[in-house]
Amino acid sequence: MSLRILQFGATGQIGRALLDQATARDIEIVALDRTRVDLRSSDAVARAVREAGPVDLVVNAAAFTRVDDAEAAEDEAFAVNAEAPQAMAEACARRDLPLVHFSTDYVFDGQKGAPYAEDDATRPLNAYGRSKLAGEQAVLAACPRALVVRVSWVFSPWGSNFFSWILSQAGRREPLRIVEDQVGRATSALDAAAFVLDLSPRLAAAPAGDPAFGLLHFANAGAVSRRAFAEELFELAGGGPPIEGVASAAFPAAAVRPLRTELGTDRLEQEFLAPPRPWREAALEVLTRRKG
Repeated sequence: MSLRILQFGATGQIGRALLDQATARDIEIVALDRTRVDLRSSDAVARAVREAGPVDLVVNAAAFTRVDDAEAAEDEAFAVNAEAPQAMAEACARRDLPLVHFSTDYVFDGQKGAPYAEDDATRPLNAYGRSKLAGEQAVLAACPRALVVRVSWVFSPWGSNFFSWILSQAGRREPLRIVEDQVGRATSALDAAAFVLDLSPRLAAAPAGDPAFGLLHFANAGAVSRRAFAEELFELAGGGPPIEGVASAAFPAAAVRPLRTELGTDRLEQEFLAPPRPWREAALEVLTRRKG
């Protein structure tokens, strides 16, 4: 049976990955980008769900992701990252539709010193993280059939991200300064999208209370520092400049970043039987896609 998904966010990394992989799975996606619905308007968001016609699932891949800009535009960040998802969740609940909503590792403060589980205490350090935490809490409170998927360090063949920036520096000769005290788990948008699409039939059929719903961490296997990530990318790409590791303090920014936000994926592996592949393998696929 072909599934029909209403998707918010068509141009971001995960949004594009979902569209890229849906056809091969016999899934139809009705994608709404910012030209079709203003995420700053909760009424517009709710109306989009209400008037979507027959759909089996709603996916929110849209977000205000400019971490530093969010410090000066916190109202807009909350409108897009918290109020819009709440409106989606309430509208989905009224239609008894399942909702998949993407969140972030930035809901944590990075002080645990070990991988974070889904039920660990949250403590965001910046406006972006606060807005995303408010969004995931609102979604889970409003929609009994909601799955919130936290991802981290997302990379893909498209858009602007740490992966693409590193590759853009491959031809330089002088040393490249990269922070080495930020550690996490990188997430291929292709892998995150594939997981959600493969899970979609179960979500579409699952009633409220099914263990498929709730909070879930998704990230590729293997913790890595920003510096080590860059070094590995240059090696996969065939070379790059020498890298000088520095502390985050060397790059003052408007938003404070948590230093160690490794997402634990025990639930993903044990309950969903979906162990993520190593990030290096996923990075090689993305690199190949970018070249092709």
